[in-house]
Amino acid sequence: MATWDLFREMETFRREMDDVLRSSGFGRLLDPTFLPGPGVSRFPRINLREDSNNFYVDALIPGIDPKQLEMTVVKGTLTLSGERKETTAEEKVTAWHRRERGAGKFLRTIDIPVDIDSDKVKAEYHDGVLRVTLPKAEAAKPKRIEVQVG
Repeated sequence: MATWDLFREMETFRREMDDVLRSSGFGRLLDPTFLPGPGVSRFPRINLREDSNNFYVDALIPGIDPKQLEMTVVKGTLTLSGERKETTAEEKVTAWHRRERGAGKFLRTIDIPVDIDSDKVKAEYHDGVLRVTLPKAEAAKPKRIEVQVG
């Protein structure tokens, strides 16, 4: 006899509703918020890629002073945090007609799937893009094993 699971049913219903909203053009309502909180923050937007020696994280952080950016690496997890200041702090705004650019504090953690050499991590900032180079630990790099014949 199969048992009924309320939480599984609620999760299935949530996914179905998300699909309906996305297909009807309301997908932007489902995008996560800028500020950390109940909605998991997806700022900054990132690309994560790798080659044989390194992982590379490219994070879009326009409008953020790189000197105010906090970056830590602990056991294969890169954490980026900082704050985007409000651009119209001095101006008194009576009405917003469109407000798509968020402001406030952010925190983003990125899990790296292998061990990295945290002593050799480098970060560069150019034109609103932060590039973090995370060298793989020697133990995480693939080793070529030669097969002996005979």
